[in-house]
Amino acid sequence: MRQPRSTRVALAVALAVTLGVLASGCAPTSSMPVPTYTPIASATASPTSTPAAPADPVLRPGGSALANQEFFTFVNSRFFAAHGKSDGRSIVDNLVAAGFVKSDMELTPDQTSIGIPADSIIVSVRIKSSCLIGQFAASGYTDTIAPVLGTGACLVGATRPIDW
Repeated sequence: MRQPRSTRVALAVALAVTLGVLASGCAPTSSMPVPTYTPIASATASPTSTPAAPADPVLRPGGSALANQEFFTFVNSRFFAAHGKSDGRSIVDNLVAAGFVKSDMELTPDQTSIGIPADSIIVSVRIKSSCLIGQFAASGYTDTIAPVLGTGACLVGATRPIDW
């Protein structure tokens, strides 16, 4: 059985194109560059600078409680690391030495009403309409910011006079 002439012509053209493509891929038309290795001179290591330690936080007089919380935390955490729970007077004196105003502070008693050491001592510093509140306990130190209470105080319950 013989194929029609148009089919034979189409096959011949396809074969010619295929052979042309194959032949052109085999014969280079220009010389290919050959990669070469050139060693790079060894560089001497330059001394690396040690990044500067971050600066300690600072008191921001006239700033908000939020603006001063980092400093409050820094001062009290450093005190706790050196002295543990300690006593209320020492905590207040440390805050005053750091620049906080004593008349803006409140403090819970060091002892319970039956004369045993309190589980924790809480100190506050009123700044505008907010309070920095720090708690010293045997388990650690923590602090927060809270709004001033309707009474104008920062702490609920019995506080001791700061009269020294």
